[in-house]
Amino acid sequence: MAENCTCSCSCDASEIIILPCSGASNVGQIANQAGVELTKAVVGKMFCLAGIGGHVESFVESAKGAKRIVAIDGCPVQCAKKTLEHAGVTITDYVVVTEEGIKKDHNFNLAAEDINKICARIRASLGIS
Repeated sequence: MAENCTCSCSCDASEIIILPCSGASNVGQIANQAGVELTKAVVGKMFCLAGIGGHVESFVESAKGAKRIVAIDGCPVQCAKKTLEHAGVTITDYVVVTEEGIKKDHNFNLAAEDINKICARIRASLGIS
C-alpha cells in the first residue's frame, strides 16, 4: 500500500479541512454536498475520510496538522466522527444533518435549501458569515 500520496487531490492539509460522512442516504449526501460547496466557496478544503478510515498515514498526519477539523455526519450513527476518533484526529467543529431538522430517507433529489442550511450551520460554527 502506498503510504505517501503523490497525487494532486485533496490530501494536503489546510487551515480548515472538511470531512463529510457521504453516507448512502439523503442526509449523507447533503453532508457531502455541503462539503463540496464549502470547498468551492474556499471556506475550507474537503478531505478524504476514506483515506483516514483506511489509516493511510499521510492522510492521518495531514489531518492532524490542520487547525480546524470540521466533521459532518448525516445521521446519529456518526460514521465520520467515529472514523476520526478511531484515527486519533481531534474534531473541532461538528454537525449532524438530522439534528438540523432534516429527516433521513433515501430520496437523492437533494433540496438546495437543505444543503444551504448545513453550509450556514458550519459557517456559523467557524465564525464565518
